[in-house]
Amino acid sequence: MELKPYLTRIGVDGIAKNDLQTLNLLQHQHLKTVPYENLDIMRNIPISLEVADIYEKIVIRNRGGYCFELNGLFAWLLKTLGFAVVDYMARYLRDEPTIPMRRHRVLRVTCNGKDFLCDVGVGAVVPRTPLPFIFDTPMQRGNEVYKLEKEPFLGNVLYERKKHEWSAVYAFTEEEQLDLDYIMPSFYCEKHPESFFRTMDMVHIFTEDGRKSVANREIKLFSPNNVEVITPQSEEHYNQLLLEHFQIKI
Repeated sequence: MELKPYLTRIGVDGIAKNDLQTLNLLQHQHLKTVPYENLDIMRNIPISLEVADIYEKIVIRNRGGYCFELNGLFAWLLKTLGFAVVDYMARYLRDEPTIPMRRHRVLRVTCNGKDFLCDVGVGAVVPRTPLPFIFDTPMQRGNEVYKLEKEPFLGNVLYERKKHEWSAVYAFTEEEQLDLDYIMPSFYCEKHPESFFRTMDMVHIFTEDGRKSVANREIKLFSPNNVEVITPQSEEHYNQLLLEHFQIKI
């Protein structure tokens, strides 16, 4: 496991530092170059959360992963660069009718004496750069606006503003987690018959001014004023589209 190939994988040149400018760059570039994807789960390929195995998958084989993999490896990168990182467990709330189980991994990163929420492991819209741990204060990230609020049961809740309303994204409490704490929820996501991750292929990556997504094998290309939909005509065509738009070779 070497630092330089990982930085090359995410399009970062030179020697990175442990300052806020670098932290912003690393998260922004990671979201643009490493896709969120559950393709191994859908194909019954076991997922390892050992950092060396995630490194081999993402850096060497040019694949992506889901939150336990992506934020796990990103945490290793940040720690290697000298950032202080604490891992938390979160409840993913977007589009959930009731309070769900904890099955999301997020990072608290200290930089220049201040704490930031960092996340490169969401398969939907998410802040492209770290959010300061400031509560009840709207924070703009591109065209999106987010805020953190404290709630008695859920703890720290990340909200996104949709038009004129606030919608919860996920919530987390501040108990530090070890790498092994993610093995059980990841196994649920991989194997449980009711797991959302076993229902369809999900792939997502950001572009400079939009994003690309796969849902139920339909490719959607989002730009500021348009959504282009591509329906694969065959398995071969689908695999070609994965390679063309996400650099994923199955």
